[in-house]
Amino acid sequence: MKYLKINTEDKADLEALQNAILQLKGVESLEIIDEENPESELKKAFAKTKEQLKKGDYETLVNDIFDVFTKNNSKK
Repeated sequence: MKYLKINTEDKADLEALQNAILQLKGVESLEIIDEENPESELKKAFAKTKEQLKKGDYETLVNDIFDVFTKNNSKK
């Protein structure tokens, strides 16, 4: 799988851009990530590891959350 990163202006119509890109042949999915808002990444980390928590795999949860914080702090 390959990824395409597009940087947009603050005023960009992200919904229109998303709809246009999803119509291109070969595009399977599209995710909008706000690098200025780490809360969305943190929510993903919690959602991803909910099942591991139920199984008692706390190490995975801690590692995912740690990755979110270190990834965002390295950009500053």
